[in-house]
Amino acid sequence: MFDLIVIGGLGIDIRTQVPVLPLPAADSLPVPPIELRIGNTGSGVALAAHALGLRVALVDVLGADPAGDVVRAALTRTSVRAVLADNPAGTRRSVNMVDPAGRRMSLYDPRPWVGPPPFAEAELAALVGDAAHVHVSIMDWARDLLPALRAGLRGGATLSTDLHDWDGENDYHRPFADAADLVFVSDVRLGDRAGKLAAELAPRTVVVTGGEAGATLHTSETPPVRVPATTPPGRVIDTNGAGDAFAAGLIAGRLRGATLPDAAAYAARVAAAACTHDGMEYPPGLLPRD
Repeated sequence: MFDLIVIGGLGIDIRTQVPVLPLPAADSLPVPPIELRIGNTGSGVALAAHALGLRVALVDVLGADPAGDVVRAALTRTSVRAVLADNPAGTRRSVNMVDPAGRRMSLYDPRPWVGPPPFAEAELAALVGDAAHVHVSIMDWARDLLPALRAGLRGGATLSTDLHDWDGENDYHRPFADAADLVFVSDVRLGDRAGKLAAELAPRTVVVTGGEAGATLHTSETPPVRVPATTPPGRVIDTNGAGDAFAAGLIAGRLRGATLPDAAAYAARVAAAACTHDGMEYPPGLLPRD
């Protein structure tokens, strides 16, 4: 039995610290050591949830390449169960440039999946049927399997997704929103249209995240609820993965019986603590469990 199964979103982050964003025009720029580490959104949710004490499984495709070896090595340092299929296109990767304030610019190489789904519908249904909650990253291979994932949920289990910087119109994201009970989405492109989108997605719970501005909770039963961001407990080092840590915190809070506002307030504390650490492999005690 798992508390959480994360579908998709494995990859590596090629991370470097830069003096300023955007970068000045130059042929070259000296930077501190460039690090290669586990990253991408599914990794962020799974590793944060693991650090919060949840029993976690992660299902995805991964390349048989050096980048994939970095991911496999990181997962073996945890108790996260990894169910992996080979991706001939290789492992997804991102180049993350982080400035002294912890802000980042990410360049994403998705290594698209080509061919039939990497997992049979019956295999996925059996996996998710053993989970209290399923979180689906917006991966290409997962899109056509959403009906099977939804149908495989056991009684009382819930499904979430993170649509990231969706503009509310791109058709690619809509099936993920339609399949979910809980939708995370950034306000970067939505702006003042967030409320309208949340109303369109009712009765789903929609959490609109705004980074330093906090988050807004939208349900069909109550008016929108603002959740302020939490002051980090130390110096901000890296904001990459903070949104994933927020999602993991909210999911953990709800699984442990908290109300939605209380779970979101807890998630804000988790995300703030995540910003004080370099990378997604969180040391014991960094992320608050209470």
